Amino acid sequence: MHLPVLLNESVTALVHNPAGCYLDGTFGRGGHSRAILARLNAAGRLLAFDRDPDAIAAAQQLAATDSRFTIIHSPFSALDAHLTRPVDGILLDLGVSSPQLDTAERGFSFGADGPLDMRMDSSSGETAAAWLARATLAQIIEVLRDFGEERFAKRIANAIVTARAERPLLTTGQLAELVARAVPTREPGKHPATRTFQALRIQINDELNELQQCLERSIEQLNAGGRLVVISFHSLEDRIVKQFIRREAQGQVFPKGLPIQYAATQGRLSAIGKPIRAAPAELAVNSRARSAIMRIAERLP
Repeated sequence: MHLPVLLNESVTALVHNPAGCYLDGTFGRGGHSRAILARLNAAGRLLAFDRDPDAIAAAQQLAATDSRFTIIHSPFSALDAHLTRPVDGILLDLGVSSPQLDTAERGFSFGADGPLDMRMDSSSGETAAAWLARATLAQIIEVLRDFGEERFAKRIANAIVTARAERPLLTTGQLAELVARAVPTREPGKHPATRTFQALRIQINDELNELQQCLERSIEQLNAGGRLVVISFHSLEDRIVKQFIRREAQGQVFPKGLPIQYAATQGRLSAIGKPIRAAPAELAVNSRARSAIMRIAERLP
């Protein structure tokens, strides 16, 4: 099962018009989508995106029973290519779903041994094993340092390069064991390979670029008063979202003394409230919500 994070908080922030049209950019297993549909009336519409073929299969079952719902097999960065008119709200839940983490064959987790895959869309693209087989030492260091914020990036990268010279790194168990041996100290409560797996997943799926592109394209796809709701799970994502909202709220900056119409200096978004985290009651039943942080912005006229 997948327990959607900040379910009530996110849907309450998103749905302000029960007859409106909304976008769930990350269907997953449909927890947020079903909650959105429950708040829409017969005139409301919901479009959902996902890259994962398993998520698409689950979404097609929902689409078969609810004519208000449509699913698109696509990354959310391509939302402008699929929307025919602006929507009243966009929801992005950036976390990996529990089925992805708990299915060893997907290669996202070191919890059980499986192929070193890590692709969100398992039908296309390069696997983590293939990337680790061809990447240079410098590239591996850069990815572990920048995407995993791993302070032992050089140690781990050297260990990977040494190990692959003897035999290919093909499974999550191999990689997790290698990292555990390479890391001299451990963070309390964390497996030593946690940051390495995060970094590789971000690299394989180009997650940060996908997020940046989606945010930049989302503004033109929102009606005035429409809401952008984003749930992040690590500091790299949240930093991108926070800086994007702040920049779009500020508006374009022009040199002093330049004759510019007042409207051109106004921002396109307004931040709504403070960042929201999961309440203790939610954390008690879903520990994966502990790192979630939700930010809300509204499209200005």
